[in-house]
Amino acid sequence: MILSVSRRTDIPNYYSDWFLNRIKEGYVYVRNPRNRHQVSKIWLSPETVNCIVFWTKNPGPMLPRLGELEGYPYYFQFTLTGYGKDMECNVPHKKDCMIPIFKELAEKIGKEKVVWRYDPIIFTDRYTPEYHLNAFRQIAESLRGHTSRCVISFLDMYAKIRKSMDSIRPYFPTESEMAVFGKKLAEIAGGSGINVMACAEKADLSAAGIGRSSCIDKELTERIVGCRLRAGKDRNQRAECGCMESIDVGMYNTCRNGCLYCYANDDTEKALRNWRLHDAASPLLCGELAKEDCVSERKVSSLKESQMEINFP
Repeated sequence: MILSVSRRTDIPNYYSDWFLNRIKEGYVYVRNPRNRHQVSKIWLSPETVNCIVFWTKNPGPMLPRLGELEGYPYYFQFTLTGYGKDMECNVPHKKDCMIPIFKELAEKIGKEKVVWRYDPIIFTDRYTPEYHLNAFRQIAESLRGHTSRCVISFLDMYAKIRKSMDSIRPYFPTESEMAVFGKKLAEIAGGSGINVMACAEKADLSAAGIGRSSCIDKELTERIVGCRLRAGKDRNQRAECGCMESIDVGMYNTCRNGCLYCYANDDTEKALRNWRLHDAASPLLCGELAKEDCVSERKVSSLKESQMEINFP
């Protein structure tokens, strides 16, 4: 199986001790986001976890303990944008803090295992296309030699974020405007040896030099694992999403990054309450099992087609 850590919250930033404790103990409990009383017990042995995909805006707290992941293939999706505190209120300063952390992570585990995410791209009166191009150029030049892939996406108006987005009045580019803008991004990134790819976009940006990618990308994962994987498309994601199937161990309304565009939180106060219920020694990310909860063991298995390693071109 592929372990997603996590679409629902920033585990490397806020819950890394908990996750590494789960790795050590070999299992985790995960609540069903659609029915909180349904709890899955998921075994986390290296024989069944083929790859771990981390999602984060700040993996700094995890860096000293990466050695505890020995035996588990993994890579990081590191979101690094040009937004200020008005959009990402609890993310540390990019130039002074996050870019050095990005580079340190890449030096520790290899640049192919650190994917730079510049998303979502939101156009407003403040965050104009020109602003984004300038911010993107500065970040790309800073990350030269520390990543080979940048994944972008444009804003999708989820119901959860409509109110917060209305407060900044974003405007949406046409497909041709996306292509022009995307071509400029690709040229900027290419100058730093970085390939730009788009995630879950309806628009075809291939003419702009931007291919299609996924957060949990089958080709990249197979390269990191070293063999082919029997994995199909994740049917729980939207139609445009090309991610392969995975199991997510996170929980909604637990992230404290405070991003205005976040679809994983719909209530900042609830997120704070949940965070206060966190116990790094618990099998659950937040809270405890209740008498109404029903725990069932989720069947998991390796997705490897063969134990033989393959040298990919």
